[in-house]
Amino acid sequence: MNLTQTGRPRGSADGTPTLPGVLRAAAATHGERPAYVEDGTSLSFADLLDRVREAARRLVALGVTPGDRVCLWAPNSVAWVVAGLAATYAGGVLVPVNSRYTAAEVAEIVERTDAAAVLVADGFLGRTQLADLTAQQVPERTAVVDLARLEDLSPGAVTVEDVDGRADAVGPDDVADILFTSGTTGRSKGAMSAHRQTVGVARVWGELGGVTADDRYLVVNPFFHSFGYKVGIVTGLVTGATLYPVATFDLDATMRLVQDAAITVLPGAPTIYQSLLTAPERSSYDLSSLRLAVTGAAVIPVVLIERMREELAIDQVVTAFGMTECVVATMCRAGDPAELVATTCGRAVPGMDTRIATPGGNDALPAGEEGELLLRGPWVTLGYLDDPEATAEAIDDDGWLHTGDIGTLDEAGNLRITDRLKDMYISGGFNVYPAEVEQVLLRLDGVADVAVVGLPDERMGEVGHAFVVRAPDADLSPDAVVAHAREHLANFKVPRSVGFLDALPRNLSGKVLKTELRAQHGA
Repeated sequence: MNLTQTGRPRGSADGTPTLPGVLRAAAATHGERPAYVEDGTSLSFADLLDRVREAARRLVALGVTPGDRVCLWAPNSVAWVVAGLAATYAGGVLVPVNSRYTAAEVAEIVERTDAAAVLVADGFLGRTQLADLTAQQVPERTAVVDLARLEDLSPGAVTVEDVDGRADAVGPDDVADILFTSGTTGRSKGAMSAHRQTVGVARVWGELGGVTADDRYLVVNPFFHSFGYKVGIVTGLVTGATLYPVATFDLDATMRLVQDAAITVLPGAPTIYQSLLTAPERSSYDLSSLRLAVTGAAVIPVVLIERMREELAIDQVVTAFGMTECVVATMCRAGDPAELVATTCGRAVPGMDTRIATPGGNDALPAGEEGELLLRGPWVTLGYLDDPEATAEAIDDDGWLHTGDIGTLDEAGNLRITDRLKDMYISGGFNVYPAEVEQVLLRLDGVADVAVVGLPDERMGEVGHAFVVRAPDADLSPDAVVAHAREHLANFKVPRSVGFLDALPRNLSGKVLKTELRAQHGA
């Protein structure tokens, strides 16, 4: 049986609205209910709309016209939300920029997007972002604005009616945002999404997670990333949930906030939950309000899901799969057996098709056979900004997005990701998927985190090297790690060497930077 799994509701009309439309609807429906709580201060949905309108007036006065790009370089905050929604309310295109970027990296994004404005949070992490960016060669047409002072700028002759007219003119197929990929293997690419996609995928995620207006949603994921922006901000608008934005992840502060605010929803990268599980002071906090945890990455350690259910006692732990180019593609559902959640990323979400194919092709492989994951449906990116070659390479003529992830689909369409295609290495003629080795090593007492990479070897072609982060107070030797691997894996999969690190290098979406690890080993 060749398998293409579909979650698409056949014949259904797409009535997905725009971001300005969703914001207005949230204000009309939820009114004075809290949309955001930050540092103990609450902002209602009605007040959020008012602040967005006022910020949009100022962006228009700065010269932002319909279709113009607006870059936003800042950490999570209510000010980020207001500015980001104002960019689209004014008819512009939002370009979130990594808050940890240097000014030179931001200047490159500004230039590549030909941004009309860039809004900057100055002083984050003790840095001088405004001065640093001003020192770069930013295009003359680009207004560089201190985010903290945006609402102090004069709107000139621009009225609320003017910006409401701009919002009215925004269509579902207009580009809403451009999110740049993490660029772990080369130059980052700007993935473009239409309003119908950004709103639609947030609605799907919220519905499958059972998120409602009664939820209190802690957003640790950075807003510049789709997990924080679309699954966070936009999901809050379509569900009416109250969001609690966090600028930087502090373990004790997070646990205290979960306890004091009775947080119910906490999505995040696997590292968030690993930190909670190993927190020395965890027993001092009441985390029992948590009901929904959603995590995703190329590969999720099975043991992590088991511990989240057992030790954190979270009612609903759900795994999902997505990427910048397709924010949510598969997801487990409420009521799925624990084993299914622990070992798969769920099945295609409504609207999406999934397929496993031979790398480079698009013919479906039989259920259970390993190959490259392909995605097709309304949530797949429109393409990469000013890069038709990269777009054609990623999305074939039949509309399939070639993800570069290796996995399987079972008979019911549940997806198991086994590794990234680029991370696979060949040892003695055998394919080795590092994620399989990592899953085994994570079950060894004393291992808190691990990453395996293939390194050149004269005899074998490539051999595995394990970078291990030891748990606190663990007395773990390289020999013990190798012995554990030999007990559970075929010989060609066993790492030939082991090194210990204090922490694995990761980007802010939780992905291990294996290129950096290889370079570090070489050095």
